[in-house]
Amino acid sequence: MRKAWFVLVAIFASSLGIAWAKQDATQEKPKDTPASTDGYKISQEDIDKKNPVKPSPEGLAAARKIYGYDCAMCHGPKGDGKGDIVDSMKLTMHDWRDAASLEGKTDGEIFFIITKGKGKMMGEGDRLPETMRWNMVNLVRSYSKRDAGDKPAS
Repeated sequence: MRKAWFVLVAIFASSLGIAWAKQDATQEKPKDTPASTDGYKISQEDIDKKNPVKPSPEGLAAARKIYGYDCAMCHGPKGDGKGDIVDSMKLTMHDWRDAASLEGKTDGEIFFIITKGKGKMMGEGDRLPETMRWNMVNLVRSYSKRDAGDKPAS
């Protein structure tokens, strides 16, 4: 009887130890995941970059093509932030048709975000040539410059 009691106590103690170890493991926060470092810093040099590419119908058309298959799924085909996967990924997107959504953002900041990414958005990095990334900045800016019929009601 003593042996059975000893075995039961040992099993109980080990199960408490395992439960305690699992609780500690689930409470630990990841330290360097992209989501936890969302508050990244953009250098002043990047903020101050000027867009060397002037908006042109050709540049906007090329950017629109890339945007259609690489960005519209989240940002929406018209830049309204209502892409197909916004709900499933639980994203909060800006409506670029509203000029206030880009107010205070320099072209350099938008270029940085397109290049490096932000939050769950992957950056284009070297996948796109620099000129095309600047064309993407022009495209993003163009969404808020469309006529009032395309803009959200205030």
